[in-house]
This record gives sequence, structure tokens and C-alpha cells, in this order.
Amino acid sequence: MESTESSYVSSPEAPRKRSPPPPKSLTSDYVEKPTYIRFLVSNAAAGSVIGKGGATISDFQSQSGARIQLSRNYEFFPGTSDRIIMISGALDDVIKAVELILAKLLSELHAEDGVNIDPRTKVRIIVPNSSCGSIIGKGGAIIKSFIEESQAGIKISPQDNNFYGLNDRLVTLTGTLEEQIRAIDLILSKLFEDPHYSQTMNAPFSYAVAYNSVNYGANGAAGKFQNNKEDRTNSVTIGVADEHIGLVVGRGGRNITEISQVSGARIKISDRGDFMSGTNDRKITITGSQRAIRAAEGMIMQKVAYASERGAD
Repeated sequence: MESTESSYVSSPEAPRKRSPPPPKSLTSDYVEKPTYIRFLVSNAAAGSVIGKGGATISDFQSQSGARIQLSRNYEFFPGTSDRIIMISGALDDVIKAVELILAKLLSELHAEDGVNIDPRTKVRIIVPNSSCGSIIGKGGAIIKSFIEESQAGIKISPQDNNFYGLNDRLVTLTGTLEEQIRAIDLILSKLFEDPHYSQTMNAPFSYAVAYNSVNYGANGAAGKFQNNKEDRTNSVTIGVADEHIGLVVGRGGRNITEISQVSGARIKISDRGDFMSGTNDRKITITGSQRAIRAAEGMIMQKVAYASERGAD
């Protein structure tokens, strides 16, 4: 799966085999005008959405008529270790594709956890800060009506100023699959009417710029970053269980080298037997800007999570 994921960036244009669904309004514009949605998935979930050789994602595109793209392996939403899925197309096609993906992920959770799974799960949608007002409404009136109508919990994160140039916020939807889809339908229908939202459709969605800031200033203005406290050198030490160190390092040091290159941080692992006080965890010291440290730590934790999942099988 890993080799498929790392090389898989985005899908081909989705085939348009089916006719559009009946419009929800009298205007054909509602069906034909393209829109999009972005939401977060874990690295493991991204693999199951892609499927072997891209089979699952191609099937979902055929069924929905929407285009489905994913950020690359280790291109996470800032401050998380989750990848981004972007779905674009006619509004009803986008909703259909979201439903296919969330239903697939939910069925896999059921398969793993059996009857103990909580039917209410969470999905995090990315919404540009400039468009959040349109779904909040005056005095929160619109978001309250969406909560009431969908029965889903809807929470909008505050804007995160820790990442230069990050103009997006996360909208967390909590509920059953049906409640989440209803909430997404309400939110996306509102965003569909917002001119600011449609303007951001073709913006990059990988956030590689947010992590590797010094090299990629807006309009080439890398100088803006030079006095930013985010880029001062810091050092953080985290603990990782001794049995998981091998997967973090990778064969011939491949994984740790890749993490260092992608994040821009320097990474040093303590010698065998040199543990964090009172534990059997090896010390991993990460040095660089706060931004680079967060990126590297997220990638290391993703490797550890994968090792834990594999060990539990």
C-alpha cells in the first residue's frame, strides 16, 4: 500500500457517465456550477480511500461523477498528522462522493471495532476563514439552524495564527453518517452561494508552503520570514517506544531522512539503552523552527501509529 500511496497525488479527471441528478432549485446553475469540499483523513484512511492501484477512488469517481484528489503522503494539514481530500464537481456529485468515502471509512471502523463502535463519529472540513461568516450567520443564527436541522454537532475552530499564510479553519461535524451528510449538505449549499468560497477552489491544498516557509514566501518574499519567531531555532525531545524506533528510522535510515527533508528539521535519536527518564522510550531530539518541529513530530507520530496498528493486527 505504501508504494501506491506515496506516488498517488491526484486522480484523473472523473468520467461523467451518469446524468446529473434533478436540481434542488429551479436554476440549472445549481447543478452545473462546480464547487468543492476539503476534509481531513488519517494516512491509513487515505490508503483505504485510494484502494489497491487506485481502484477504490476510481470507482467512487465513476459512481459520483465528482473528482477526488488527495494531498501527498506526509503533506498534512498544519498542526495535524492528517492528509487532505478534495472533492470537486457539481454540488450533488460532491455530496455523493463525500457520502461514499465516509460510508467506506465507517464500515472499516465497524469491521475493526465490532459492536463497540460509537455510531457518532467526527469529520473535519476545511473552510476558508473568509467564508466562515456565511455559515455562522448573524449572532450564530445560521450555524444554530444547521445544528437543529441536521442534529449533528458543528464546531468551528478559531483561526490558527501559528502558521504563516494559513487562512483556513476546521469545521468539526460530530454525529452519525446520516447527520454528518445532512450537515455537509447544508454547509456546502450555503458556501456554494458565497463568492469568496468559489474563488478559493483552485488554490493549492497541500499546505507544503506552510511547512517549508523560508523557501516559499508569498510572491517570493522569503525575507518576510527572517524575523518571524516561528523560524527561530528550537529543540524538542519526544519519547518513542524502543520497539517502534526501527519503523521510524526505516531501512538504511530512509524514513528518518525523508522526515527530515520534508519538515526541514534536524532529527537525532538516542543510542540503544539511552531512554527517557523512568521509561523504555528512546529519545528523539528534533531541532529547527517551531513549524519544522511540528511537521517532523507529526510525521514521526504517524509512523508510530502505523507501527501500533500493525502490532495490534
